[in-house]
Amino acid sequence: MPDQPQARPGPPLRVLVADDNPVVRAGLTALLGAHPDITVVAQATNGEEAVREARQHRPDVTLLDVRMPGTDGLTALPELATLCPVMMLTYSTEPEVVTEALRRGASGYLVHGEFTAPELITAVRNMREGRPTISATVSTSLGVSYEPSHESHDHTSHLQPFMAQSSKPGPTRASTPHRRAFDRVNRPSFGLSSREVEVMDLIASGMNNRQIAAACFISEKTVKNHINRIFAKLHSSTRSEAIAHWLGTTLGGWPR
Repeated sequence: MPDQPQARPGPPLRVLVADDNPVVRAGLTALLGAHPDITVVAQATNGEEAVREARQHRPDVTLLDVRMPGTDGLTALPELATLCPVMMLTYSTEPEVVTEALRRGASGYLVHGEFTAPELITAVRNMREGRPTISATVSTSLGVSYEPSHESHDHTSHLQPFMAQSSKPGPTRASTPHRRAFDRVNRPSFGLSSREVEVMDLIASGMNNRQIAAACFISEKTVKNHINRIFAKLHSSTRSEAIAHWLGTTLGGWPR
């Protein structure tokens, strides 16, 4: 079992969580709030709310999803980044989305399922000190390397070399949401097949059956059959229950 990240001295780190998925918000709040040196001061369901809550609560760090109804994360990012360091915490791994997020002021970029709970806690704490974290598959998909500098006090300056290189032509194959399931290792799968893992990841990302069918190039009837088998293996009767179990695993054991 990995060592738990060590708490830092000083006042609690104040965090704003912005995600339209209530299960994700609840899980992140529970996970972060379990550490005495971290406090979730506000939650938001879209970008407009995130900016409003950031202005009111002045968090030290904001965790921001990309795709949200109304004002999405990328639209709100430039204004939000002027208020506090912003780490994108999302399922989106498309190179153009990552590049745009970094250009608009994101100080870090983490992809759900590609980090453990202790790694997330460490990344959030490092944000306060100006040390951003970027998921390995994100930097790989852009065809660049990323090494943060620890000398600058500007919470976005560490990303300047990365952002400059990311404007160069990258790989032709973009990483899509339904491919991420095969990049994840060392986690329980509840006995799900590779296709069921793929479908479950898309359920957790908020897609409906029609969107899942399009992403996986299968029929909606086949999607429903997969979901029935997934629910049985996860001992769940609703999408919310299944997501709670699934995200509880991918983020290192959220309360269920």
